[in-house]
Amino acid sequence: QVQLVESGGGLVQAGASLRLSCKVSGIDFNRNAMAWFRQAPGKERELVAVIRSSGGTSYSDSVKGRFTISRDNAGDTVDLQMNSLEPEDTAVYFCKTGHTLYNVMSATMGYWGQGTQVTVSS
Repeated sequence: QVQLVESGGGLVQAGASLRLSCKVSGIDFNRNAMAWFRQAPGKERELVAVIRSSGGTSYSDSVKGRFTISRDNAGDTVDLQMNSLEPEDTAVYFCKTGHTLYNVMSATMGYWGQGTQVTVSS
């Protein structure tokens, strides 16, 4: 059974930093890409960042230069370091994986964590 458990969300002021972490089990972590999505109230789920099994990364334009995704293959964890947070970053953040890169980047397929709330006040 694949499980993803996020942690690290919270309430911060604009300009602050937060680090999200996701512990993964039940899947061959080293061979799978990982992603972070977010969903703000009334909006569709948005792909924020992807890290491939090779370590290659991709980011949405809205977070590029501010967020960094990383993985620890020994600990089966994937982190999202978020700097210079803006009120527009307020959302529930989800950790995501899947058996193919396509599944990982899909907003519907794959395996999801339960989500962690990030709130950025102005």
